[in-house]
Amino acid sequence: MSGEANTGKALSVAVDGTSYTRIPVRTRVVLPGDDLDVFVHEYADDQVLPGDILFVTEKIVAITQGRSFPVAEIAPRKLAVLLSKYVTRTPYGIGLGMPETMEMALRECGTPRILLAAAVAAVTKALGRKGDFYRIAGPKARAIDGPTKHTIPPYNEAVVLGPDRPREVSARLQALLDGRCEVAVVDINDLGGNILGSTMDKAGEHRLLAILKDNPLGQGHESTPLGIVRPA
Repeated sequence: MSGEANTGKALSVAVDGTSYTRIPVRTRVVLPGDDLDVFVHEYADDQVLPGDILFVTEKIVAITQGRSFPVAEIAPRKLAVLLSKYVTRTPYGIGLGMPETMEMALRECGTPRILLAAAVAAVTKALGRKGDFYRIAGPKARAIDGPTKHTIPPYNEAVVLGPDRPREVSARLQALLDGRCEVAVVDINDLGGNILGSTMDKAGEHRLLAILKDNPLGQGHESTPLGIVRPA
C-alpha cells in the first residue's frame, strides 16, 4: 500500500540531473517477534520493479532483531543519569538526553568510550564546536532512538538500539526479492541521515542519501517504514 509523504515533502526529487520518485509504503506497526523477511515480502514484493531501490528504516530492522526495550524495564545507573543531563535534546529526537537512553549507550558502546566522548565534547563544546560526542561515541550511540510524543505506540515508551549487521540484512532482503532491486537500511530524520548498510557501492549510497536527505517519509505517525526510490 502506498502511503503519504512526510508533511510538506514532495514525492519527486532531482539529483545530479536525474529525477526520482520516492514511494512511501504504508504498513502495519512492526512488533517484537515479527519476522522481517515475512514483513518485507508482504508489503514490498509486489511493488518493487527492476531498477528500484527499496529502503528500510533502521528501526524496524532493530525491532525484529529484538533490540527494542521498554523504558520501564531499563534501570539507569547513576553515571547515566549524570551524563544525560549534558546532552542537547532536539524536537526530532531525544537522543541520549534521558537516563534510559544513556544507559543503553553505556551498555552498547562501553563505559570507557562514552566517558571519553563526554570528556572531549565538554572541552570542544566550550570552544564552540558541536557534535564531537557522537563522533567519538560512534554509530551505535548515534543510532539509539528514545521515545518522543510523535513515536507510534508502543515505541513511544521504548528505547530502540541500532540494527545489527545492516549490510547483511540488505543482502538477504535483496535475495528475498529475487535481486530485482537494490536494498538499503537507512537512518533518516529531519536533521540528516545515514545509510547504515546496503547492497550498493559507496557512490550509490551517497546518491541515495542525497535523494532522501529531506526525510520524505517522516519518522512519526506516517507509518511508512519502507519506501521505494524509482528513477522517473
